[in-house]
Amino acid sequence: MQFPTYKRTSSRDSPETMDVEENLGILRDDTWQESTNPSWKRSLPHVLVATISSFLFGYHLGVVNEPLVSISSDLGFLGNTLEEGLVVSICLGGAFAGSVFSGWVADGFGRRRAFQICALPMILGACVSAMAKSLQSMLLGRLLVGVGMGLGPPVASLYVTEISPAFVRGTYGSFIQIATCLGLMGALVVGIPSKDITEWWRVCFWLATVPAVTLALGMVFCAESPQWLYKQGRTTDAEAEFERLLGRSHVHSAMMELEKSDTGDSEGVKLLELVSGRHSRVVFIGSTLFALQQLSGINAVFYFSSTVFRSAGVPSNLANVCVGIFNLAGSIVAMSLMDKLGRKLLLLWSFLGMALSMGLQVAGASSYMPKSMAFYLSVGGMLLFVLTFAIGAGPVPGLLLPEIFPSRIRAKAMAFCMSVHWVINFFVGLLFLRLLEQLGPQLLYTVFSSVCLIAVAFVKKNVVETKGKSLQEIEIALLSDQ
Repeated sequence: MQFPTYKRTSSRDSPETMDVEENLGILRDDTWQESTNPSWKRSLPHVLVATISSFLFGYHLGVVNEPLVSISSDLGFLGNTLEEGLVVSICLGGAFAGSVFSGWVADGFGRRRAFQICALPMILGACVSAMAKSLQSMLLGRLLVGVGMGLGPPVASLYVTEISPAFVRGTYGSFIQIATCLGLMGALVVGIPSKDITEWWRVCFWLATVPAVTLALGMVFCAESPQWLYKQGRTTDAEAEFERLLGRSHVHSAMMELEKSDTGDSEGVKLLELVSGRHSRVVFIGSTLFALQQLSGINAVFYFSSTVFRSAGVPSNLANVCVGIFNLAGSIVAMSLMDKLGRKLLLLWSFLGMALSMGLQVAGASSYMPKSMAFYLSVGGMLLFVLTFAIGAGPVPGLLLPEIFPSRIRAKAMAFCMSVHWVINFFVGLLFLRLLEQLGPQLLYTVFSSVCLIAVAFVKKNVVETKGKSLQEIEIALLSDQ
């Protein structure tokens, strides 16, 4: 049997006692600290259950893409582009509402209960959509689903960050992006028969209830965030959850870290404190990162990628598959590199790669470019853009922000930043086609490329590296810089 190794922090005990305690694997709170990392296997099941919310997020983003024609035909609004657009985008309005309240839900009810609250509108919304007989009922279902979509991502980021050991926190954070990719691809695959089978789109919505119910039930067996329990004054419960997640020998050091951090009453956090108080700098960094992520044009690419492929004679199904594969491949690369290269380096190279990819799109849109070359530049640039986004700009902000936000404001600051994300996401989706008509592809893609270069400069100047550091170490370091 391999026993953990400890280093001595006090000379009070004799060497004989040291040997006995080392062999028994017992950690004395005032004498020993384990010098090895905790087992990642303890926290992995809890992380996997939490990322079901991200799978649902991706699934509901893509569930209406393939069956939209069938839905509009069955419900009587075929050919009305405004109403078809509402079915696709109304969930963004619900997501904004959900994200606004996500911090208060996570702090008021706890992380586990917040996941269950997130699953409820997703179950109800999917059922309402599946049984819809009119446009109004479909919109109601999509709005309810959107509320759950807005609640899920910030809570998932909080939970995964707070329960993961520092040495694998980046890897586990990447699971969120991978689950989102799998959800998008799952929606695509499930929706393929909708072109040939009448009302198959109803099956697509019914299937969405399965992972939502699994999330709600799975959270019954998952650990609560020790940070949240500690803030509630439930110290004994926090110690029990640390033992469950990290092992008994790591409980003392984890609790000591919590005691060093700023753990004031999170219920007293007001919006004014987030934007003008002592934590306003980290909130500004987080909000700006999400704003730059959306202004880079990524969702314009996701929403309208089929247009580029169709103009070149490539079927839209193949376009969506290619985008999904490159998105997933980039997320897997990010998972393998997050805890090796660090968050900041991945962000820098990601935004730089996105800028270069948009440059290829600009070249492909040139009227002087031969058609065959324009096709390869446009399609290749788009796929490279998705790949480089998934390596850094996609997964890193959702992981980095809970790391840099102090525990007192973490949930509400995430809610604020995600609200910024959804507002800009909505306007990019709303205005992209109009701007494409007014400005032309060359100028618009140049704007996107410029935003990515601005992001490179912003990250270089403002983002701190958090790789391998405990949340409390990050918090203390940031506060000392102010």
